[in-house]
Amino acid sequence: MASDTLKGRTGGGTSAGLRRLLLDNGALTALIVLVIALSALSDDFLTTDNLLNIGVQAAVTAILAFGVTFVIVSAGIDLSVGSVAALSATVLAWSATSEGVPVALAVLLAVVTGIACGLVNGFLISYGKLPPFIATLAMLSVARGLSLVISQGSPIAFPESVSHLGDTLGGWLPVPVLVMIVLGLITAFVLGRTYLGRSMYAIGGNEEAARLSGLRVKRQKLAIYALSGLFAAAAGIVLASRLSSAQPQAAQGYELDAIAAVVIGGASLAGGTGKASGTLIGALILAVLRNGLNLLSVSAFWQQVVIGVVIALAVLLDTVRRKAGATAAAAGAGGGGKGRQALTYALAAVVAAAVMGATSLLHNGSSAANPKVGLSLSTLNNPFFVQIRAGAEAEAKRRGVDLTVTDAQNDASQQANQLQNFTSEGLTSIIVNPVDSDAAGPSVRAANEADIPVVGVDRGVNQAETATLVASDNVAGGRLGARALAEQLGGRGTIVILQGQAGTSASRERGAGFAEGLKEFPGIRVVAKQPADFDRTKGLDVMTNLLQAHPDVDGVFAENDEMALGAIKALGAKAGKSVQVVGFDGTPDGLKAVEAGTLFASVAQQPTELGRIAVDNALKAADGEQVGETVMVPVKVVTEENVAGFGG
Repeated sequence: MASDTLKGRTGGGTSAGLRRLLLDNGALTALIVLVIALSALSDDFLTTDNLLNIGVQAAVTAILAFGVTFVIVSAGIDLSVGSVAALSATVLAWSATSEGVPVALAVLLAVVTGIACGLVNGFLISYGKLPPFIATLAMLSVARGLSLVISQGSPIAFPESVSHLGDTLGGWLPVPVLVMIVLGLITAFVLGRTYLGRSMYAIGGNEEAARLSGLRVKRQKLAIYALSGLFAAAAGIVLASRLSSAQPQAAQGYELDAIAAVVIGGASLAGGTGKASGTLIGALILAVLRNGLNLLSVSAFWQQVVIGVVIALAVLLDTVRRKAGATAAAAGAGGGGKGRQALTYALAAVVAAAVMGATSLLHNGSSAANPKVGLSLSTLNNPFFVQIRAGAEAEAKRRGVDLTVTDAQNDASQQANQLQNFTSEGLTSIIVNPVDSDAAGPSVRAANEADIPVVGVDRGVNQAETATLVASDNVAGGRLGARALAEQLGGRGTIVILQGQAGTSASRERGAGFAEGLKEFPGIRVVAKQPADFDRTKGLDVMTNLLQAHPDVDGVFAENDEMALGAIKALGAKAGKSVQVVGFDGTPDGLKAVEAGTLFASVAQQPTELGRIAVDNALKAADGEQVGETVMVPVKVVTEENVAGFGG
């Protein structure tokens, strides 16, 4: 009987122990499965360069998530970290460049800015009794607004000495990865070895019990949210260093990635659980997913679906673990758990090594038959850029080219990641439509070093070499729009301007050209300028609001057709009759409105032709052919008189 009992304990011991080990570390299991799957599917995934890319791409999210871990462990939430990161970086760049503050002091000001934002959050929550969701949502808006006010909506060049944070040590080890590791160790130390860390777990487990046991809960929350602000400032500095500029619109949506990383890593939104290693694994899962899907040429739209599904599955696995009775991570849990944790990481290392060996054999000698070109667009949430993609895809199909298209979603950091992925793949050539010309520079320089020709489309790249720029002149287009609108109004009247997304080069250039062209018509008076972010719905809302203050306006200039179409909807029967509207881009919907007479004119850029010419020049550059420094596709004012003959 004893021997049977012993046999029963040991016979299934290995498999049961392995099962329990994997269940106890759901996030790590998910990461291992992802690595195995992506390594099998892409021979570009498990390379040294690409793994370092993943580390760099995970760094900003992980740093933000470390700060959010403190908040979530204490049963709070912080939605402001992305905006605080952008504000801190903007303060640093503005103070060091525009105001001449010494760089060391500027860095200190940026850190203080992050801490101050966190303290305000903590005060509103602890003493103002605001729910954390509401308090941090308010800070999200305030911090983003201040960032735009300070920068005037334009990126600010980052001090060169601080930009080295985005470089590498020894030519191969990325500094952002080192910063991530250091801050991860600090997070683990605070959570597991300090009075503040133990207080976080106590508050998250039962706030009232913590208060009755003598904890000064209000003061602890001030410290917790201040820490979150501090880590957000660090993330903002690292992000701006990678992009060589402080972007006022940077890190939008990153707060959701940070929260997702913490939850994927095993923390509970109800509070009381969470650890730094889990948060790091959660951030790596998100980075591995985005990197792998780029390498596999998965549609930009499907990528969002896949990432959402995998996040849900990772958290579901953690729920299964909890129901299976696995021991949850706790504050300062020590002793007995350390051996098992070491075994877990050893197992992960063994699996990773096995996968590396297997996939190297699997993909040995494989090569692509067709040229491979990557196209990174600033956004696909706009018909103009959808038309660029359509033109590029048609030309690629005609030429037998494998074209991978990515959507940066107007996020310069995300675009930098996509360009890094293209470079690590060793593509034949790369086409980039920059979110911001300065921010794209470092990633394009990396492609230059890898001898991959880069072609700019619609917008140029600063401080890096491009084989050519295929573009229309936005400034000239703005001047044409001003002249068309002013002449239609007879040189007199009042107009409003619907501006694009603050900080984008297209909005700046079109607005500057329009202002320059309007100087010829002193009888035209601009009574209002408001951003509507290149979005039709926002164009409708903003125009509706402006009509309350300026009901007798005579004209509207919108910096793209989408906003113009929204303005037309707000104007109703006035559009094309008592109020003249001019848009920009020449999109299909815009041209239909011109034909219908509701949109007086659109400054058309022929986006399909831009995409076609960009692919053609990318292939020429890859073959070593000489291409012009700039290939200009002419803009044209399309009105009801000539819309029928316009090809787009």
